[in-house]
Amino acid sequence: MRVLLIDDHALVRKGIEELLQSRGVQVVAAVGSGEEGVRRARELSADLILLDVKMPGMNGIETLKQLRASGVSAPVVMLTMSREDADLGAALRGGARGYLLKDIEPDELVPALEAALQGDNVVARELVGTLARLVRGDAGAQRAARRPAAPFAELTPRELEILECIANGSSNKMIARALEITDGTVKLHVKAILRKLGMRSRVEAAVSAVEHGMGKHRRKPGPLPGA
Repeated sequence: MRVLLIDDHALVRKGIEELLQSRGVQVVAAVGSGEEGVRRARELSADLILLDVKMPGMNGIETLKQLRASGVSAPVVMLTMSREDADLGAALRGGARGYLLKDIEPDELVPALEAALQGDNVVARELVGTLARLVRGDAGAQRAARRPAAPFAELTPRELEILECIANGSSNKMIARALEITDGTVKLHVKAILRKLGMRSRVEAAVSAVEHGMGKHRRKPGPLPGA
C-alpha cells in the first residue's frame, strides 16, 4: 500500500509515518499543508491519502474538495483529533472513505486503511453514535440539506432493494446472501446507485436513504460496510 500523508504537525506526521513504515506501508510523501498535499497527490500514484482535518490555511475538508476537483480518485481517510459533528458530516459527504481518530490503537490503523482501500467506509467506533444522529437528522443545522426524492425514481426495483439494505448497514456479502446473487453483481448495482444519485460514497447514499424513510436507522459499531 502506497500512502500520501497530509498533516500540519511535524511531530505527529513523523510518528504516523514511522508507524506505517514499521508495518510495511510505503509512505510516498508526508507533507504539512493542504496545498502541497493536492500538488503531491497529482504527481504521485498513492493508493490512499491520509488527511488531517484541522490545518491552517486550507483545512482538511477544503483539501478533500480540492483533491476531488483536481481529479484525484485515490480514497481519502481523515485522521484527526476532531470529534465535531460538522467535521464528520462534511468529510463523509465530501467523499472521504473514512474518518478515524488519532488516538486509535496503533495495531488498528493499518487494518482500517486496508479496509478502506478495499472499498469499505471506516468510521471510528467512538463516532458511530454521532453518525447515527447525523443520519436521523438530530444534528439540526449541522446536517446537510435533504436531497429531493426525485433521484430515487430513477432506481430500478432491485437497486431500491439494495439501497434499503445499505441503509440498514448490510455489507455486500450480506446483501448477496440475502438476495441470492453474487458479490460482483451487488458491486455493480452499488456503482449504478451512486451514479444515478450523483453521490461519491456508500455512506452518503445510506444517509440520504435513511433521511427519506428507508432502512431501520440502525448502525453497528466499528467500520461501516464497504462498497
